[in-house]
Parts: sequence; C-alpha cells; structure tokens
Amino acid sequence: MDRFRMIFQYFQSNSESVMNGICGLLALASVKIYTCFDFSCPCLPWYNMAYGLGIMFVPPITLFVCGLILNRQSLVMLEEWRRPQGHRKKDLAVIRYMCFSIMQRAMVAPVVWIVVTLLDGKCLICAFSGSVDPEKFVGFANISLVQVQQLLAKLPCKDDELMRNNTSRKAVSRYLRCWSQALGWSILLILIVAVFLARWLRPCFNQATLLQARHWSNYIDIEQKIFEETCCEHSRLFAHKCILHFFKSMRQEIKLHSFSLPRQGEGAEGGEDLLQGITDQDQVNKLLKMWYYEKPPLDISQVTQR
Repeated sequence: MDRFRMIFQYFQSNSESVMNGICGLLALASVKIYTCFDFSCPCLPWYNMAYGLGIMFVPPITLFVCGLILNRQSLVMLEEWRRPQGHRKKDLAVIRYMCFSIMQRAMVAPVVWIVVTLLDGKCLICAFSGSVDPEKFVGFANISLVQVQQLLAKLPCKDDELMRNNTSRKAVSRYLRCWSQALGWSILLILIVAVFLARWLRPCFNQATLLQARHWSNYIDIEQKIFEETCCEHSRLFAHKCILHFFKSMRQEIKLHSFSLPRQGEGAEGGEDLLQGITDQDQVNKLLKMWYYEKPPLDISQVTQR
C-alpha cells in the first residue's frame, strides 16, 4: 500500500511528466485507432471529399480537445487568467508560457493522426479523386464529363465493376498517393526542423525570463494542489467536529437507547489547531471568497519575521 501511495504522490507532484506520458499514450492510441479503423469511401461524387476530409480532420480535433481536457494545467491556466487581481498581480508571461505548454502537448496526437493518414494515402485519394485532371490519363478519353466524374468518384472502390476494367485506376491512385505521402513527409520534416530550431535557438533568448515563467507556472499548479488538499483536510476535521457535536447534543436520547458514549475529548486532539478557529459555515465561505478575490501576495517575509 505504501508503494502505491508513493507512486501516486510522485505522479501528483510531477504533473509535467504525467502530461508527457498522457500525450504519448494519446499519440499511440491515435495510430492504433487508425489502423483498426475500417476505411470505406462512399465513392459518390458529392460525398467523397466530405468523408475523406472528415476522417482526416475530425478525429484530430477530438484528440486535441481530449488533450486539453486531460491536461490539469488547462483549468489552472484559465483560473489564473480569469481570477480578480486582488493583492497578487497577474503575470502575462506565466500565462503565455502555460498556454504554449498546454497547446504543445495537446497537438501531439492530432499531428500524429494527420501524418499517418497522409502517409497511408487513403483519405486523400477518397477526398480528391474527383479533382484529378482526366486529360492527364489515357483511360478517360472519349468519355462525357458526367461519366468522368462518376468514374473518378468510384476510383477508391477497387471492386466496382466500372473500375475493374479501367486501365487508369492504378495510375490515378498512384498519383494521388504520391502527393499524399509527399505532403505527409513534408509536414513531418517541417515539424522536425521547427523543433530542432526551437531547441537550438532557445539559448539566444532571455533565459532568466523563461526560468521565471516556468518556475511560477509550476508554483501556481502546486499551490492549487496544496490548497485543495488543505481544504479536504479541513473539511474532514470540520465534519468530524460537527458529527461529535451532534452526538453530544443527542446524549439524552442515546442514554435512553443504552448506546455507549465516546469518552469526553476523544479524537479532539490536534483538531482545533488544524481548524484554525474556523467553526461555522459563514466563516468557511468568507475564507474561500477571500482566497478567490484577494489572493495573498507572494511574500512570506513578514511571517518569517514573526
């Protein structure tokens, strides 16, 4: 049990490592979902593009939203951005750093999905089969425009009777697949170059500002966790005191029913110190309201002197 508690505390204190792991799992899940997905183009002139582009871009949007939802810092960043000024100033550099970090992690799985679909080529063949210039291929000569559109729309369907005997089907498919793979490799190369330049050009900028933004973004996350843990501990002690007070007030009824009573002061040791004198609901609400509207400044020098 202690090992599980240690592992849980490690993940709770290292949210950045947890989010990197979640982003990796989402990326692997996107590849697995695509490989298990039964892609079947409708092979209709007006539906091919909608279906192909939908498969290419709708799942990445879903994965992006999932990445934002699973990232705990998304809510922390929104709370920091929307909170009142109070006694603590808001640093826009910290909010920008958190936003960039959140977007960067959430974009991993969508980019992997788009690159995989482009390298596979099925989606782009389905979406743009009707946009190919038929004059570049021999098999579409001496055919009316309507028939050409129908043949091109049925291009992804290999088992269709109209496309079985068409000599240009493989040529058009190969042409579109080459464009799709070229686009996929280009996107992948651009991303690798962008990451390389970002890592190598980072020392050229002000490192002190970056360290400050990273430090205070981690502080905001840890402060929120500790505040929630403290509220839970206070709620537990407050509920314990309320229940003891209820049973003490029902002492006569308990005696009539011959129940055994707890000893006077049992379980009260240490409770008063943690309650910090907050003994009713109005005080708790006032405290929470003050925390939200008037967050204390980040200065503990006066407390240290005391």
